[in-house]
Amino acid sequence: MFLEKRFSIIQISLLVLGLFLAWFYAQHQILTGDQIQMLYKGYMGAYKHVWINYGNAASAVGNVPGSMISYVVALPVMLYDSPMSPMLFLMFLHLASYFLLDSVIKDIFKTDVRLLFLVLYWLNPWFLFENILYNPSYLFFFSALHLWSAYKQREKSSFVYSALHVTAIGLALQFHYSWIILALISLYLLYRNMVKVNWYGVFFGVLLIGISLVPYIQAVMQNSAIAHHADDTGRYIGWGGVHVYPVLKSFIYWLRYGSFFFPNKLIASAHFDWLGASHFVQMFFVYAYKAIVFSVGAFTIYISYKANRYFYTLVKGKLFTRNKAIQTKQEWLLLYVFGALIGVFISSILSPIIFSYWHLIIVFPFAIIPVVIYLKEHGQKYMPKVLIFIILYFTFINVMGAIDSRKYSIDTNYIQNANAYIKKSVS
Repeated sequence: MFLEKRFSIIQISLLVLGLFLAWFYAQHQILTGDQIQMLYKGYMGAYKHVWINYGNAASAVGNVPGSMISYVVALPVMLYDSPMSPMLFLMFLHLASYFLLDSVIKDIFKTDVRLLFLVLYWLNPWFLFENILYNPSYLFFFSALHLWSAYKQREKSSFVYSALHVTAIGLALQFHYSWIILALISLYLLYRNMVKVNWYGVFFGVLLIGISLVPYIQAVMQNSAIAHHADDTGRYIGWGGVHVYPVLKSFIYWLRYGSFFFPNKLIASAHFDWLGASHFVQMFFVYAYKAIVFSVGAFTIYISYKANRYFYTLVKGKLFTRNKAIQTKQEWLLLYVFGALIGVFISSILSPIIFSYWHLIIVFPFAIIPVVIYLKEHGQKYMPKVLIFIILYFTFINVMGAIDSRKYSIDTNYIQNANAYIKKSVS
């Protein structure tokens, strides 16, 4: 009862904390090739009205299709001329993703689960580490829109929600090739009779996406190299299916997303040279820090495994029975999560590369659902203490990630570096 009365205050406080951490991350991002690609495309559009109709270069399969990467940088810059403008837009999309997901959680569970999800999603270093000008960082919004629009079609077809559902897939396509996972989830939802589709809405969504890809198709017709990787490795679609490790690694990432075993670029790159202390002191902190993060990570990998075992017990016997009615809203959500797991499995089979964590980050919002439900069922007695620990630990890891990791540094000023690059290369 207390939590229900105070939830709005707690929610706002934690959202503000997350936004502060996101801003802190954004300010200290180190400019690399990924951000430079996006800055160049965006500022060419904003300053010179030259629109580059393909996205960032991807591993083994050429540039990402479409013009959206140019627009998400250029349009905010055209509203306010600052390299921080596209970062603010990215933070807005992240915030929108939370509210879309919370809308679904709120309709299914009580306030305690909403709070669990708020902490495990919004403050999670897996999530906040992606406050960087990088195309996979935009995928959380499309994941959330996909789930939300599907959930809205559980009982009644809708032109608007069907169109939005297809648009979520089509726009994700213009940011990263992991869009295929959302498409596979949708196919599973259709197979399992979990959504009532409005086909007019589907066709309208397909039409919109098709129109948005026309400039890309024209660009490829003029230069076919856009659709092919310059350093061809000789791999092919389906390469992952004839090797064990790529598929196994993808399932490991699913477990890791539900744990606190964060990316090595976040937790294994700290040097503590910002302390200005002796080499011995720095090394002491490096080993102490790694001992903490790897110990907590290993323990929570086990919790994530237990959570997914429990998740399977809740849905087994219901996974592929097309005509078996879904009894509860929670059951619907769990089957959706299983569809995401199928998407991970099939995409890892089709992939010509071995996935790294960012290749599957699109399923992060879904991978934490089993952990949320497991903690709801098995951790009620200790929940206040667990949540306080998680909030403090996440804050600590996020601050460390923003000042001392592979992608961020306390000595880096993103705005200054971005402006210097823009002045040299675009202006």
